[in-house]
Amino acid sequence: MEEDRKYLKGLLEALVFLSSEPIKLSSLAKTIEIDKSYARELLDDLVLDYQEREGGFLLREIAGQYQFITSDVYHERLGVIFKEKKRETLSRSNLDTLAIIAYKQPVTLSEIDDIRGVSSRAMVANLISKKLVKPIGQKEVPGRPTLYGTTHDFLIHFGLSTLTDLPSPVEVKELKFEELNVTLGEETEFERPEGLELPEELEEPQNNLEESEQFEQVEVDEIDSTSDNNLVDESEDLQDPSLKTGQENE
Repeated sequence: MEEDRKYLKGLLEALVFLSSEPIKLSSLAKTIEIDKSYARELLDDLVLDYQEREGGFLLREIAGQYQFITSDVYHERLGVIFKEKKRETLSRSNLDTLAIIAYKQPVTLSEIDDIRGVSSRAMVANLISKKLVKPIGQKEVPGRPTLYGTTHDFLIHFGLSTLTDLPSPVEVKELKFEELNVTLGEETEFERPEGLELPEELEEPQNNLEESEQFEQVEVDEIDSTSDNNLVDESEDLQDPSLKTGQENE
């Protein structure tokens, strides 16, 4: 029995390693013909094995999918070695806007503006282009403004299984900007899609989309009112009866 368990653990490890993309628990279980609960048990063992090994790789479950990642210990050195590969970081204004959306979603553009104290149109458009934010519905108030929330890619890029894994507002407040950028994926690489369509309220002349970096710093206390119970998956956000959900699905 122990030999079977060891074999299946190794088989799961090999499948994740050979997969070119993160792979779902259900796919792994189906492939080797075992129950999902048993597959999860074996994968949890593997995750712990790699943590205790303290090597260059870790096995992580991110957004419900399993993949190998490099250990944080080696990120700085690897960044130097592979510096020829262009990386894009998030500016402070982008991080502020993204944090508001992540903690307050579903949220409208005007609500984001009220918290930041300046126009956030360019920031939201930029985050949509990076596939971190998307329209998730319309608020049932006069004018029916667009509601925004984070995407599945947001979870993947920042190494989160669900939104409940977000650092608490108190933890965020204690971080310096440089540390926050690293925590939320400083070396994340994004692709700007061609022919990107934005909600009408975000459409404006292209030269105005580059918002000045002169903005009022957001106090984390302003978004601290969101309880952990409100940090739910996007699918739950879309079930809010006050929303008319868009047709876009991940």
